[in-house]
Amino acid sequence: MDLLPLFQWFEATRLGTVVRESLWLFPVIECVHLLALSLLGGAVLVVDLRLLGLGLRSQPVPELARKIQPWLTLSVVTLIATGIPMFLSEAIKCYYSPPFWYKMGLLVLAIAFAYTVRRAALEQERAPLMAKMLAVVSMSLWFGVGFSGRWIAFY
Repeated sequence: MDLLPLFQWFEATRLGTVVRESLWLFPVIECVHLLALSLLGGAVLVVDLRLLGLGLRSQPVPELARKIQPWLTLSVVTLIATGIPMFLSEAIKCYYSPPFWYKMGLLVLAIAFAYTVRRAALEQERAPLMAKMLAVVSMSLWFGVGFSGRWIAFY
């Protein structure tokens, strides 16, 4: 199935055209996108480094995860809300960009992992090896999303 016509339609949408033709809109949206990525990185790292035993050892993991969850959700929602107009403004470029497809695949995996496996596992204390594996998978997925997103600009 060829998705190129769909991507051409995405790029021709009013929002895509407005963002693409504006001098300042894309950079402003991208700044908010990057701030949300930083917030997400902080939310993920605080909990995952705790799982690795590298910080906040006095905080129980379930309690820390509950406190951080709203920040994680806010950052994911903001990333998606800002990512859509950026995508619409250059959908055809994204269609031909392997890093875009890697990012989208990793994003789906990272969100699914964060809100299913990781969330369930963080509700209770885990065996040290399981907690470390959980943290490594989580950080790897989100790092892959960020790296792939940055790679889009250079491909």
